[in-house]
Amino acid sequence: MCNLYTVRKSAAEVAAHFRVSAPVQQFNAPDESYPGSPGLVVREQDGARLLRSMTWGFPLRLKSMKPDSKPKPVNNIADVTKNMWVALARKPESRCLIPVTGFAEAEGPKGAKTRTWFSVTGQPIFAWGGLWRHSAEWGDVYSGVMTDCNAAIRPVHDRMPVLLLPDDYERWLHGSLDDLVAFQNRCFPDALIEMQRTSERWSKRATPPEALPTLL
Repeated sequence: MCNLYTVRKSAAEVAAHFRVSAPVQQFNAPDESYPGSPGLVVREQDGARLLRSMTWGFPLRLKSMKPDSKPKPVNNIADVTKNMWVALARKPESRCLIPVTGFAEAEGPKGAKTRTWFSVTGQPIFAWGGLWRHSAEWGDVYSGVMTDCNAAIRPVHDRMPVLLLPDDYERWLHGSLDDLVAFQNRCFPDALIEMQRTSERWSKRATPPEALPTLL
């Protein structure tokens, strides 16, 4: 489960990396993204790559929630073949690339968890494979696809984002559903993952990201 990632590059740098063809706009996306907050997303429309700001997480209203309570963001996708996701996953227009410079997992005892950061060797910017749609509650929203972790991440967590390198981008955006499943079943090379343990406190917000739901 991934509940925190960074994009510590300018919108222009992100656009150049992903070969965005439309003019780059000003965005309100922060350099640290949490579930329910804005994040940068690359998607395609009419053959053009666009860089957009969307809310991270599909709105979910649980049966146990009060009628006037706010939905919770489903920010991770466990299996693209499940009913909630498969219709979107089949459509290239509903796929997206989530720009990332690093992602974090919580490590340590409850109440004193710290951030352990992961990045990709030799890739100042890389992508997390995702899906997006328009929602009545939050406008355009996106969620990232997860997979089993590799040996480099296993000391900290048993899951990791589906990471994509530049040669993978076109296949994620335009391939078949089987291609997406193949990415989800792929073991990302251990040697390409860099880990940095820190003393940064995990949660810097009133609502800890670790308390928010994922989709199983």
